[in-house]
Amino acid sequence: MELTLLLNATYEPLRVLNWQKAITLLWQGKVEVLEVYDREIHGVSISIKLPAVMRLLKMVRIREAHRSVKFSRINIFTRDGYRCQYCKHKFRTEDLTFDHVIPIAKGGKKTWENIVTACWGCNNRKSGRTPEDAHMHLMRKPGKPKWNPVITITIGIRNTPESWRDYLYWNMELDSDIPGP
Repeated sequence: MELTLLLNATYEPLRVLNWQKAITLLWQGKVEVLEVYDREIHGVSISIKLPAVMRLLKMVRIREAHRSVKFSRINIFTRDGYRCQYCKHKFRTEDLTFDHVIPIAKGGKKTWENIVTACWGCNNRKSGRTPEDAHMHLMRKPGKPKWNPVITITIGIRNTPESWRDYLYWNMELDSDIPGP
């Protein structure tokens, strides 16, 4: 069944809901429906189009902990622009991995400052060495991203409903825009 994108009163994305929770919020009068799917749900005496995008009528404060960029594989790829930081080529997500600049065996940590996007070829070439030892150069020094999303919604970009696209703030290119190797 379809999912519903829930926006704050300020139109910022908050979360993705299942259709049952979306209908509950609608019946409670807590939201307004901005976009609908073609699909309907039917009750005994009522028929309602499934909401695709809903906005809360009252503002919800977001805790500061939710405002920082989550350390994750997809956010590392996003920070690095889906480019291997060694060969500088752009790849699809499935053709990328991440690399410890200073290998764990040499004291490297799992931090924003030590992890970079790498293609499988460069990652294998570098192996368990530092870039200097492998005679490889980084495109740029890694660090925590400068962008600071209000909230992170994890959903496959290819699966994002078209009706959501006007309401999401993209910090990355869409999968369909990323050329293959």
